[in-house]
Amino acid sequence: MATTTAPGLADWLLSHGRTAVTTEEVATLLGIPREHVRVRLNQPVVDRHLFSPGRGLWIPIPAEYRTWGSTPATHFLDDFLRHLGREYYVGWLSAAELHGAAHQRPQVTQVAVSRTVANREVGRNRLVFYERTSLTSLPRLRLRVPTGEVWVSTLELTAVDLVDRPERGGGISNVATVLSELTHGPGLSGDLLARAAKYFPAGTARRLGYLLQLLKTDIDLSPLRSLIATRTLTRPAMLTPQGPRRGKQDANWGLLLNTVVEPEL
Repeated sequence: MATTTAPGLADWLLSHGRTAVTTEEVATLLGIPREHVRVRLNQPVVDRHLFSPGRGLWIPIPAEYRTWGSTPATHFLDDFLRHLGREYYVGWLSAAELHGAAHQRPQVTQVAVSRTVANREVGRNRLVFYERTSLTSLPRLRLRVPTGEVWVSTLELTAVDLVDRPERGGGISNVATVLSELTHGPGLSGDLLARAAKYFPAGTARRLGYLLQLLKTDIDLSPLRSLIATRTLTRPAMLTPQGPRRGKQDANWGLLLNTVVEPEL
């Protein structure tokens, strides 16, 4: 027996505090066979009352987001990735924005996942997924959003991720700008930076230490120096990993300065 109708499903879900529903649950609510669900929900999707970020999952759209064709990415990511059976965290510039430190609003939502997920566009959202090994060992936290909570990299992991892959942060100069903003407010912890950096290549910690020193922060860099001392390099790491292997060498951090860093401070 039907609990609601297809046109009324989104409002029924929202009024009952439901942020997502599976195809099987929709079939039960509408009193129809599972194989009829997609056809029955076609019009509510066209009307932007519902959207599906991935096969088998449906998200109701509150009235204020119906012009988007979806809710904001952080509102449905947790439901979506749990549905796929993935561990995850929002990272890089997307995490920096959530921590209040994005110099420029990111054009995509960047997410680390434990297993491959295809990039996609959902309404106004562009989602980019990066597979990460040992993801659950990395420091992340639960951040409150209107629909519940979402996993986000900690301040320190956000900093290390950006320095590890500067191209995901708009280049090394923009990464330096974001780092300077991450040092405001509660600020970054030298100990926690070193704990996060131990999961990354040796060059990442060297690059991070150099940038934090360049920015003249008050962060205690001795934990990073101690970490670096345990990892010998046969040749200097590069300030920009994708850049040419030439430039002045910084002996203090064992780094080849193959580009000029120009943060906007």
